[in-house]
Amino acid sequence: MSQLSRIRNFCIIAHIDHGKTTLSDRLLEATQTVELREMKAQLLDAMDLERERGITIKSHPVTLKYVNDKGEAYIFNLIDTPGHVDFSYEVSRSLAACEGALLLVDAAQGIEAQTVANANLAMALNMEIIPVINKVDLPSADVPKIQGQLEDILALPAEDAIMASAKVGKGIPEILEAIVQRIPKPRWADYGHTRVLIFDCVYDAYKGVICYVRVFSGNIKRGDKVVMMSDGTQTEIKEVGIFSPRQKPQDELFEGCVGYLVTNIKEVADIKIGDTITHAESPAEKMLPGYQEVRPMVYAGIYPIDTSDYEKLKASVAKLRLNDAAFTYASESSVALGFGFRCGFLGLLHMEIVVERIRREYDLDIISTYPSVVYHVIKSDGEKMEVQNPAYLPDPSEIEAIYEPTIKATIHFPSAHMGDVMALLMEKRAMIEDTETLDADRVMMTATMPLNEILIDFNDRLKSITKGYGSFDYDFADYQEASLVKLDILVNSDIVDAFSSIVHRDKAEARGRQLCEKLKDILPRQLFKVAIQAAIGGKVVARETLGAMRKDVTAKCYGGDITRKKKLLEKQKEGKKRMKQIGKVAIPQEAFIDILKTSN
Repeated sequence: MSQLSRIRNFCIIAHIDHGKTTLSDRLLEATQTVELREMKAQLLDAMDLERERGITIKSHPVTLKYVNDKGEAYIFNLIDTPGHVDFSYEVSRSLAACEGALLLVDAAQGIEAQTVANANLAMALNMEIIPVINKVDLPSADVPKIQGQLEDILALPAEDAIMASAKVGKGIPEILEAIVQRIPKPRWADYGHTRVLIFDCVYDAYKGVICYVRVFSGNIKRGDKVVMMSDGTQTEIKEVGIFSPRQKPQDELFEGCVGYLVTNIKEVADIKIGDTITHAESPAEKMLPGYQEVRPMVYAGIYPIDTSDYEKLKASVAKLRLNDAAFTYASESSVALGFGFRCGFLGLLHMEIVVERIRREYDLDIISTYPSVVYHVIKSDGEKMEVQNPAYLPDPSEIEAIYEPTIKATIHFPSAHMGDVMALLMEKRAMIEDTETLDADRVMMTATMPLNEILIDFNDRLKSITKGYGSFDYDFADYQEASLVKLDILVNSDIVDAFSSIVHRDKAEARGRQLCEKLKDILPRQLFKVAIQAAIGGKVVARETLGAMRKDVTAKCYGGDITRKKKLLEKQKEGKKRMKQIGKVAIPQEAFIDILKTSN
């Protein structure tokens, strides 16, 4: 048997919380890759956040050595992938580095939105899929129903599914044997030149950038001069090795291997995930398929609550950027919040994770502004521009058209909640394209909707109206023209930039009224009446009035004529009028923080 035919590269794909990381723990134990004294739950999840939330944020490769009953030794390269839709590009790169996948389905919950999305990604790459029905020991497990879903939704034969419980170790020997029998040996190994796929990278303070790679053809060793095929960058290899599960240096990596390499490159931003590395002396002509630039889809401003923390925040986002190439940032300032950064994220979970990491790892108190998306604006003179901050939207008279990003959403939910889910989708300006009944209890709906509409509360509301049983997955579609306007909030006739947002014309009035009411409750009262208005261009669409603090000027009048009291009140009224003309409303920092918290 050749060395290549003894290698199996596979990953584990599933919806969030279906047991991917627990299964990888059991495989590590069964192959004795990790000694029992070093074993702990969620071993491959390195971040505290991953352990607490029970989610995988970064892909984690590991090399396992498996010996079957006949005494034949195999090398398994396992990649534990994230489950959340925000990291779908990372999942697609991990899949591209493998020939097969274990598709995990929870025996109690069944096939969910991301199960379908990840299975379709694997099928598009012509990978061998081994279905595993996990958590079969749960009292609520319904195995026949799940087998039916596998056949109806994913067209995978039910008899091929392996019954398992990763928690108690049931089905692990069958899974290991299925990996040997059903997953093919490494592909494209006979290509004439060296081709290495980068499927992830991390930053190390001592070594610089560490690339997680899969060698498809040829070999790579320390001292080799290599070139990145996407932009022609040349560098030298300083170290190569495998994961077991810690980094273990090797002399060389040959075709079929999954491991890591360290180069002279010191910035994560200079490494492109999905890129192909080849030898500089005899470069390959064709890149490995599937490379694309990762672009942030959601933007938000991040500001320190204490303005003296700005330098600390600047250092923190720079360090985070080193470990996360999909995260982008640029300096910006706001009249209300001071100096901060405009940051780009892959999606809402990605934003939540980054903000939480800044708070935790760098001990900073920060506030994030209302998240927004990137709009394409065509001006009357034909100029095209991208707008991600409402402050930079041109005057309505200069705008020819505004295009907003849309998504194709797939929503799974119990059929009993059909009416509520459809009402939610209508409210979010969705176009329902297809409704499919999966079985007696569940429905799958496909809809096109604006990305802007899912930013704030869509997932929370979907979960609450379906009692936690609804799930959704989305892919980015294209840009569509929409009737969008910039909603400004004016306090005492002055526009407050921090509260500006880009909203659909039909929703502007309701959104403006909501913000005015919140501000009326939050803002401190002044000595004169303050008008809080929501305006589109020059047209006011909502208004609230913050009452003045008044001194009781008639308190000293006891008895006497009513005209005396009226005279004093008129005098006070004139004074208030003069005060309003020259008065300025200083909005305290707490008011911005309160309104942004309630908006998020």
